[in-house]
Amino acid sequence: MLKVCSFLPAVTQMIYDMGLEDHLYGITFECPERALQEKQPVVRCILEGKNLSSKEIDTLFSASKNQGKDLYYVDEQLLEQIEPDIIFTQDMCDICQIDTACTAAAVAKLKKQPELISISPESLEDVFASAVTIAKALGREELAYTYLDSLNKRIDKVVDDLRSVKAVPKRVMLMEWLEPIFNCGHWIPHQIGYAGGVDMLSNPSGDSVVTSWEKILKYNPEILVIAPCGFTVERTLEEMHMLTSKKGWRDLKAVQENKVFIADFDMFTQSSANTLVNGIEVLAGMFHPEAVKVPEHLTTKFRQLDLQHARIPR
Repeated sequence: MLKVCSFLPAVTQMIYDMGLEDHLYGITFECPERALQEKQPVVRCILEGKNLSSKEIDTLFSASKNQGKDLYYVDEQLLEQIEPDIIFTQDMCDICQIDTACTAAAVAKLKKQPELISISPESLEDVFASAVTIAKALGREELAYTYLDSLNKRIDKVVDDLRSVKAVPKRVMLMEWLEPIFNCGHWIPHQIGYAGGVDMLSNPSGDSVVTSWEKILKYNPEILVIAPCGFTVERTLEEMHMLTSKKGWRDLKAVQENKVFIADFDMFTQSSANTLVNGIEVLAGMFHPEAVKVPEHLTTKFRQLDLQHARIPR
């Protein structure tokens, strides 16, 4: 049986989703909880266990990138013991995950050279295609098509439900980071589209970028979704004061109409096909509750805030 290491959480999630976890021997410290209970973390980060603010994290990552330093590192001794046949890595973002270059440097020292497969989707279609790449590499391509068929049926249901009420797309903004504010990019605008919204500040199939508060005020979204990369709802709540204290916050239509939502990151910035479909279902319920009911098992993954009256922790 082929031995695999997954150096990004999204791949780990899809390996589990497709029932291929028996192939998985090494993962990263950020992988889904079930994997962390069963598999060995091979990729670590010097920031593990540190409780830093959005601003501090951004500053640290920017400084490290400018200095050519790596925040991620590989447990080379453990990797040598595993002797993987395949390592799944990525080249899309060297901030949030270890990249292929760093992986290749660690792998170069191994006696047995594994195959490096980069999973670097830019669009929702790419994410779905990556499931096929993963399953095919393990000789079980048919599992990917079964997996994707079930996910496409869920998306089709959302689209049909919206069509049945002739839903008009909502003017939306989804934030990928709080300080500084980043818009959303890559596959997230596609998720928003399937859910019956449009984010005119987004960058479809491209990188998210810093977006000025003045531009957001001018755009004046009807619905605001806040899902910082790597943050749960509870973690985001700790930093909401950075938004609510901004000049013009209470003038936003989304705030006035109580259409501000905080959501777990894994439905958006973690590019595993199933979790992104979860995100579509949740977004559709946020945008068009008259047509789409959020599945019960996803109701704990987001929170709607009454920010006209709520007290935000500092």
